[in-house]
Amino acid sequence: MYPMPDSHALKAVSSLWRREAKGLGGLLTGVDPTAFNTSDPLRLWIIQMGIIIMMGQLLSLGLGKIKQPKVVAEILTGIILGPTAMGRIPGFTHHIFPAPSLPYLSLVANIGLCLFLFIVGLEIDASVIKRNARSSLLISLSSMTLTFGLGAAISVPLYHNFIGPSVKFTYFMLFTGVSFSITAFPILCRILSTLKLLDTTVGVIVLSAGVCNDIIGWSLLALAVALVNATSGLTALWILLACVAFAVFLIFPVRMALLRFAMLTGSTRNGPTMFFLTITMIILWACAFFADSVGVNPMFGAFLAGIVVPREGGLAISLTEKLEDMVTVVFLPLFFTLTGLNANLGLLDNGITWGFVIAIICLDFAGKFSAYTIAVRISGMSWRESSTVGSLMSCKGLIELIVLNIGLSAGILTQRVFSMFVLEALVLTFMTTPLVSVFYPPERQVRTPVGGISHASTGEGDEVKCDCKCRITEDQPWRSRFTVVLDKFDHMSGMLAATQLILPSPLVTTSRTIESMCVSDGIQGPEISVNALRLIEMSDRTSDIMKSSAADTLIHTDPILGVFRTFGELNDISLSLSLSIVPYEDMPNIVADQAKRHGSELIFLPWLLPTSNSRETREDLFSPHSSGTERNPLEVFISGSTGTGNLAAVTHSQFVSKVFADSKTDVALFIDPGSSPSGTGLGSARHVFFPFFGGPDDRLALEFVVQLCTNPRISATVVHMSRSSAEGAAVERPSLVHLEEKEICKTQKPGYHEMPIPSTVVLPNVSYGPTGFGSETADSVIWMRCINSHSSSNVSPSMRAALSRIQFSEHSSSIPLHSAIQQASACKPVLVVVGRSQRLGWDDHTSELESILKERGSVGQEVVRRTIGDAATAFVASDCATTVVVLQAANVSAD
Repeated sequence: MYPMPDSHALKAVSSLWRREAKGLGGLLTGVDPTAFNTSDPLRLWIIQMGIIIMMGQLLSLGLGKIKQPKVVAEILTGIILGPTAMGRIPGFTHHIFPAPSLPYLSLVANIGLCLFLFIVGLEIDASVIKRNARSSLLISLSSMTLTFGLGAAISVPLYHNFIGPSVKFTYFMLFTGVSFSITAFPILCRILSTLKLLDTTVGVIVLSAGVCNDIIGWSLLALAVALVNATSGLTALWILLACVAFAVFLIFPVRMALLRFAMLTGSTRNGPTMFFLTITMIILWACAFFADSVGVNPMFGAFLAGIVVPREGGLAISLTEKLEDMVTVVFLPLFFTLTGLNANLGLLDNGITWGFVIAIICLDFAGKFSAYTIAVRISGMSWRESSTVGSLMSCKGLIELIVLNIGLSAGILTQRVFSMFVLEALVLTFMTTPLVSVFYPPERQVRTPVGGISHASTGEGDEVKCDCKCRITEDQPWRSRFTVVLDKFDHMSGMLAATQLILPSPLVTTSRTIESMCVSDGIQGPEISVNALRLIEMSDRTSDIMKSSAADTLIHTDPILGVFRTFGELNDISLSLSLSIVPYEDMPNIVADQAKRHGSELIFLPWLLPTSNSRETREDLFSPHSSGTERNPLEVFISGSTGTGNLAAVTHSQFVSKVFADSKTDVALFIDPGSSPSGTGLGSARHVFFPFFGGPDDRLALEFVVQLCTNPRISATVVHMSRSSAEGAAVERPSLVHLEEKEICKTQKPGYHEMPIPSTVVLPNVSYGPTGFGSETADSVIWMRCINSHSSSNVSPSMRAALSRIQFSEHSSSIPLHSAIQQASACKPVLVVVGRSQRLGWDDHTSELESILKERGSVGQEVVRRTIGDAATAFVASDCATTVVVLQAANVSAD
């Protein structure tokens, strides 16, 4: 038999069980949730993370209003949570950030820091350096030499006043010099993105110089760490040689093998596969382990791992997209908090200390600013641009904090000196944005194609270069140059159908504008040229900034542009492709500028739907309920019943309105309520309905309809709508009956200028009301030409054939919008074309539109109605049109 355990043994087992079970209880057992327990550190870690992330986000929201980068808010978060501020609250540090818990925070922060330095390595693009290799390398080396020297100079008094003899002066001088000379390249990218400078000449120089600065700075840091960790000079030499050999091994054989592996797994075509991502992570941690093993910080190895990842096929961008969110939201705030916990600004408590703080800030900024400003000025840039580069390169941020933390952990920096340099990094980073805004305001900025609009090849493979000096002459017969705006796959069918509509029939060899139909035949019709502009919204994410820098590559791999390229090849279209990655608020300006650059005569815009995840959703937006009860599509489109749809409609309305306001080119808004002309088959007949109310937009729309009908597959019904009411008769109007064709043709005679009839007379805003007889007369002239020219011998056969496919009629009604909707419903049109407004016209449809919307059970939303106009709103709300195209004549008064 086994002996019975004695009481001492039972007590020992019981006490051991209690120790192992400690911390397993909760609030109900009276356990303090903030009490730290090494066997269960997760509970306090969650509390710490929650406080850090929430405070960082709150501060970044406030500082973001003054365009400060997020790193400023995160540094402030660490300082506030540290002994400088909240650490002075009794019990706060003991309960929230007790000393035994800091190693766990430090472990997670260092893991995140390695991942972040891996992303920084992914950001390093060799092509950026190659484009400006000579100037950027010269600028970086000359400027870093001066700033390193200034850092070494101020290290002498700092060493004698704050550093003890236990630290070698050489080590302290190295860390001070590196701290002065290094620039925060990741923060620079975000500042350039926030201030919209990525595609400026300043942005190009800063990016290339920042890359060189980053590589040289990390090399100096590796040298400093190697010297500190080495027991002798010979050991330091071996460490440096091992690092150099390892870097060469990674950059050449490992990178080539990784590229080969990426191609075999299809990662360069379809993004990184799970297998490729696994191998890449293994390489990352292997590099970090090797760097730490030979005596260099593991972050240096992670940085090298990011550099060797292949850039082909946007692989580096895809990897960044997979990693950046978790790193920037969770891991980096931990590092900044640890920095703030180590920094105690309360130690800056005497005049000598503050004198050195001010001296460090002034000397560091003066050295950086003057060195880079002079170097850039010598390279040929203006003083304003040079000063902007100097201001940007004085930014510190994260990279200097990494250097400082390494120096503190190595015992080279004391907590007082560490706090002085942390404050310096915070002040210089904070100063960057205001200084750049002063030196380089938007009106002084010079744009370059880098990171912005890029031109690719046509379907034939020849590069298309848009002639910015191209001007549309008055005698050019038809609109032949178009800009098509592309944003999402969901709108591709509508834009492809729109492009198909404007393609001339192969039988059409000559063409004229309505204004010149009285001139004899003999002008060859121009070739249709289409520029597809791909718009990608840029955020402050690292991957978006990388996409902007790699626009020249993305233009060949973007799937939406790829679809449009194939479409152009199949239809023998003279096609050029452009890609622009800009903030959302800049997109309207990009559209207007690109149309001007391409010499376009008409811009096609898609109308964004609030959601496009399912076919049912699209049908709900623009069709009645399946139950049989009518549902107002406009109400679904812009109502508050779905917050997402409401926000999307309003946001896109603002974009379209800005294009209408700023563009000096005719604009056509293609509203696809769920099915496009392509939905009926491109080979089938199409019918267009156009209610002609008058005004320059309607005259443009009439010319557009006539051009569409040059295609024998397209026919149209055009109705001249007029209002028959007492208020409509209050103003005498020119009679169509009394306008003889001989009077119309007088405007074609040379030297006759008594009644100029421009086809696109515009005002900047949507307006109604009797503004003069000129527009009314122009409406009458163009209408009479259309109805009389199909039988004229002076009109080309192709034009006569186009007009023969159009049924012209006149209709007078006290409720013209209702009548137009009724006639459109009878025609069963594939496409409804309307002018955006009746600028310089006579009718105001506001009251009638209100009644139409009330009949449909909604009053709509004003912002959308103002964007597309009353006529288009009525047709969309009535659900009688498969597709609606809204045209606005060129806003010649736009700046």
